Amino acid sequence: MKAKNKLLTLLTLAAGAATATAVINKCIKVSATSKNLLAESKSLCYKWRFGNIHYTKTGSGKPILLVHDLTAFSSGYEWTQLVNYLKDQYTVYTIDLLGCGRSEKPDLTYTNFLYVQLLSDFIKSEIGHRTNIIASGASSALVIMACNQAPELFDQIMLINPDSLVTCSQIPNKHAKFYKFILDLPIIGTLLYHIASSKQAITEEFTRDYYCNPYSVKSSYVDAYYEAAHLGESPKSLYASVKCNYTKCNIVNALKKIDNSIYIVGGTAMDSIRQLIGEYHEYNPAIESSLISESKYLPQLENPMELYKTIQMFFV
Repeated sequence: MKAKNKLLTLLTLAAGAATATAVINKCIKVSATSKNLLAESKSLCYKWRFGNIHYTKTGSGKPILLVHDLTAFSSGYEWTQLVNYLKDQYTVYTIDLLGCGRSEKPDLTYTNFLYVQLLSDFIKSEIGHRTNIIASGASSALVIMACNQAPELFDQIMLINPDSLVTCSQIPNKHAKFYKFILDLPIIGTLLYHIASSKQAITEEFTRDYYCNPYSVKSSYVDAYYEAAHLGESPKSLYASVKCNYTKCNIVNALKKIDNSIYIVGGTAMDSIRQLIGEYHEYNPAIESSLISESKYLPQLENPMELYKTIQMFFV
């Protein structure tokens, strides 16, 4: 009888803890999205087969597609400053990748191939012309693979602080698969995601990894990234896929084959950036490069004017 009472008590406590955690998760989501910072009056929607894709289109001239970094809190907002410089010369497209920002966030495992298909389909459907493209961070590998698969859709390519070739080649191991299983759990997984994508965690990411000068990080940028991380039905699914290397892919063979003009831009404060550029150049000697002063991982936010000058020099 005592054992039965203990079991009932444990079950009651577990149910109460689960309910309390679910309530906390809901409150975090509501709080994170309450400012509605990412709402746009000229928002466009591409109805893709795996979910609706948010994008913007502005300016006139030759098309240029801007692809943000591949993290759970990234979005087209990353290009806010740069679009203002480019729109007088180009028809500028920004896209929120599936699982990011204002696009739909279905509960699935996100892979490199999924995004390769998205980029190709988006260019065919919404741009309709061969396009220049600028990709940031981990999304650089997606663009390389997409260009290798459908070179007729791409013109000149610029990569901003791409992942190293070793990082691109990582694959899910047993530990990663177990961690993804935990993250996929509806309550505890969501709580772990909220901890990883808290405003404090994003602020630390900006000041430690994204910006050369941590004191120049704007709170509005942090707020926008925080909101992007909590929009949609299942924002944690992309986080789990990225964290556990499901979005990685070895790009060496594609890099060798691509005949398009490729330009790599790095922030001067990025660790080992010259070595990274050298690795890419080893497999494709035609690659050109330059460094943006007073910037680190996100020169498009930290030093957009100098990045714009570099773009003008490359995209002629």
